[in-house]
Amino acid sequence: MKAFLSLILLALCVGIKAKVFTKCELASTLKKAGMDGYNGYSLANWMCLSYYESKYTTNALYDNGWSRDYGIFQINSYWWCNDGKTSGAVSACSINCSSLMDDNISDDITCAKRVVRDPNGMGAWVAWNNYCKNKDVSSFVSGCAL
Repeated sequence: MKAFLSLILLALCVGIKAKVFTKCELASTLKKAGMDGYNGYSLANWMCLSYYESKYTTNALYDNGWSRDYGIFQINSYWWCNDGKTSGAVSACSINCSSLMDDNISDDITCAKRVVRDPNGMGAWVAWNNYCKNKDVSSFVSGCAL
């Protein structure tokens, strides 16, 4: 909870306008983008991940001191995107981190797909490991007309 409050506070301080998706709105968006079953992960797993990483908020930002996590999936600035601040960044998605902070999540989805193609899969996300892995995540899509 403390990390989530830090996320929201930091995002508000930066002044980036946020879109907070409803559960079913995000589920529909992710399904249309081919996330259901992508690299072996169900839509419910993607929903669980995005809930615990950002509470479905597009401009979520978390600074852990040496790198930052951006957007609805909390894409890390050391491994996946370039924020111009993270020393030695790999930027495997070849994307500017700021583009992960707007209401258009198509680039977030493209990068998240890149992340799960790595050997760690969804294990790259701490929140997925802690809250979603090997759990019944069906509630994250229940009640949605998909």
